[in-house]
Amino acid sequence: MSRLLTPAATADVLADTLRAGFDPEAAPARTAVPVPAGELLLMPAAFGAYAGVKIAGVAPGNPALGLPRITGSYLLLDGVNLRPLALLDGAALTELRTPAVSALAVRRLTPDGGPLRLVLFGTGPQAYGHLEAVLAARELAEAVVVGRNAIGARALAGYARSLGVPARAGTPADVAGADLVVCCTTAREPLFDGTLVAPGATVVAVGSHEPTARETDTALVARAEVYVEARTAALREAGDLLVPTAEGAIEEDHVAGNLADLVTGRLTPSADRPRLFKSVGMAWEDLAVAVALYEAALAA
Repeated sequence: MSRLLTPAATADVLADTLRAGFDPEAAPARTAVPVPAGELLLMPAAFGAYAGVKIAGVAPGNPALGLPRITGSYLLLDGVNLRPLALLDGAALTELRTPAVSALAVRRLTPDGGPLRLVLFGTGPQAYGHLEAVLAARELAEAVVVGRNAIGARALAGYARSLGVPARAGTPADVAGADLVVCCTTAREPLFDGTLVAPGATVVAVGSHEPTARETDTALVARAEVYVEARTAALREAGDLLVPTAEGAIEEDHVAGNLADLVTGRLTPSADRPRLFKSVGMAWEDLAVAVALYEAALAA
């Protein structure tokens, strides 16, 4: 898929969708069905000339068996008559669109005045994809990889060096010197102390869409200017926000804006507070990228 759409081009596709007037707040909700192996996710969307649905399986036990944690398929449909047009690899689509959403947020939430110091949590496919997507959006002075698996962290740091970025494995305390922190893990508890994050830094958290799981702590969320893909989705699924709300540390209106507000310029991020972008993944993003891939394949 990356041969048809680069990370930068994928982010542009999402930005163009929002600039065209699509309202992510009105997008259909994800359906999650528990099954013995994990959960099945159903993610439908429709706009413009197309419709589509992703069916994904999340199997936490798969990595121990040498299998991918997320599997699935994406069915692209004609929006007028719902005739099937294409079947895409759902996991590959997720690995392309999730970093692109993050890169779009990074474009809007980080300064474009010099190389950034990145701290990247995670060593799986999303971590690799996010490294490439961030590089497509900003120049990096350094990348520090933090992972539960030391070998995996060193491997990703080595990959970053192969892309021309000074890189090393690190620890959660490295967030104190970061301009940008990206979290793409399966963690259910906070990964680092949010009081260490500098006032002008940006944190992107994409690893969870469950109300009780989170990668960032209450301290960070309470002091940060928070942006999300859509308030409706975040207040249903984002444990990073729902847990602090349940604790009484923030109110539901703590969210400053959504991705459309940033892309269209309706809101300008603050420069004197940490900025947090919390992503849960939405079906409209899958559809926008699937359409771009389908049309690029037809034109090839």
